[in-house]
Amino acid sequence: MNGTQTKQAETPAKPRPKGPWISRFAISCFTVVLAVLIFWLLGFFVRDIRSIRGPDYFEIEKQHVEKRLVDESASLDKRIRELSRRIDTEKETQRLVGDSSQNLQQTINQLLELQRLGLEKNMTLSQAEQSNFTNSLSLFLDNQKKYQGLNQTIVDLLDQKRTLEDAKSSCGQKMEEQRKPARDEFERLNRRHKIRLAACQLAILIPILAVAVFLIMRKRRSIYFPLFLALAASSLIKVGLVIHEYFPTRAFKYVLIAALILVVARILVYFIHTIAFPKAQWLMKQYREAYERFLCPVCEYPIRMGPRRFLFWTRRTVNKMVVPTEQAAEEPYTCPSCGATLFEECPSCHHVRHSLLPHCKSCGAQKETI
Repeated sequence: MNGTQTKQAETPAKPRPKGPWISRFAISCFTVVLAVLIFWLLGFFVRDIRSIRGPDYFEIEKQHVEKRLVDESASLDKRIRELSRRIDTEKETQRLVGDSSQNLQQTINQLLELQRLGLEKNMTLSQAEQSNFTNSLSLFLDNQKKYQGLNQTIVDLLDQKRTLEDAKSSCGQKMEEQRKPARDEFERLNRRHKIRLAACQLAILIPILAVAVFLIMRKRRSIYFPLFLALAASSLIKVGLVIHEYFPTRAFKYVLIAALILVVARILVYFIHTIAFPKAQWLMKQYREAYERFLCPVCEYPIRMGPRRFLFWTRRTVNKMVVPTEQAAEEPYTCPSCGATLFEECPSCHHVRHSLLPHCKSCGAQKETI
């Protein structure tokens, strides 16, 4: 980095201890739990708003469909149900009569068989058997007449039912023509109701999301940053779900893409500013990592001093190379590529120290590096 850029960087903040890993892990876990709880709480608000009643289709239908047609349709339905019950009753009676006729026919067949056997043996039926045969035959003929009468009754009832069904179909067509404007009005009122619900829900969620984003942007270094992050994440997800629920898929697609473009553009601008105008914290981290890899923190040219002065390495191969064990006196060093002073004499202890790090490794003296 040149002098102009380093002057624009912020004053280095006081190092903050990271704390034990169990505490950092607990903070991460409870941040997620807090986000879930806030998401549930926002869901309660959304469900309460969603429970507001919308337009009643049956009330709208009453205003468009003639009451005469409704009453006529109900009356036809009632008569059709009554005819259906009568037809079922007549069919059941016809079945019983048919079963009785079958039994009588079997009895008559048995008596005829006995009479045939008696004629073959020159025997005649007894008076009781003859009377039995006559009664069975009479009952069989009566059942046949009754069966035919029931059959005709069922046919007449079916004709009446078909007539009523035709009348109900005609009535239904007229009602359907009158229901179409009722459905159109219901859909229009229902869309308006959904828009109102979405507006009420977003009127609660968007201010919460805006406050959370503001806190994240302004309080990024606050110790309570996880609280703001949980609030922002839960409210953002809930806003996305509400928009997806109430807005058409095509409109939601454009809203989502526009939001993603804004987010990606903001992240890109952030990293561009990080490189062009680095903050002290990130600049110091860059210097520290470069010194650990024996690369110039400004241009990443290898720092060839001491045992490494005849070696070659990169950021990826620095840990794989074998360094000679020879001892060499430390001395000030300037990067031959960009001219940045990397090692210099400490004014306090006169040992060689890192020029771009704030503390001397020998005496701990502090200097202004950024």
